Amino acid sequence: MAAPLSFAAPHCMSSMSPDPNTDPPPRSPLATGLSGRCPRCGEGKLFDGYLSPARACQSCGLDYGFADSGDGPAFFVMTAVGFLIVALALVVEIAWRPPYWVHAALWLPLLLGSALVLLRLMKGVLIAQQYATRAAEGRLDGSGG
Repeated sequence: MAAPLSFAAPHCMSSMSPDPNTDPPPRSPLATGLSGRCPRCGEGKLFDGYLSPARACQSCGLDYGFADSGDGPAFFVMTAVGFLIVALALVVEIAWRPPYWVHAALWLPLLLGSALVLLRLMKGVLIAQQYATRAAEGRLDGSGG
C-alpha cells in the first residue's frame, strides 16, 4: 500500500512559523517581492546578486532555505512577454510591412530587456508568496497509514 502524502513543512521551514510576539505584522507578498525585500520584515535584501536568493535576511535573520521558485518565474515571464511581443510584431507587420531587419532591431532588444527586468520581479513575488502561504514540498509520510 502506498504511503499517504504529508504536507508538513520540512525542517528548513521551521523559521517560517509565525510568532505573534516576535514577528512583525504580515507584509504584502506583492510589495515585498517587487521591491526585492525580505518577506518577513520588509527590510533585508531578498537577492544576493541579480537572481540568486541570499542565504538569510540581514535584518531579521529569516533563513531563505525555503525559497525555491523553480521554473515558475521563467514560465510566466516568457509566456507574457512572448504573447505581447508577437502581438506587437503582428500589428507592425500588418500596418507597415517593414523589412525583417527592422523587426529584429525592434523586438529583440525589447524582448531581452523586458524579460530580464520582469524575471527578477516575478521571482521575488513568487518567493514572497511562498513565505506568505507557507508553501512546502509534499513529503511522503513513512507512518504507513
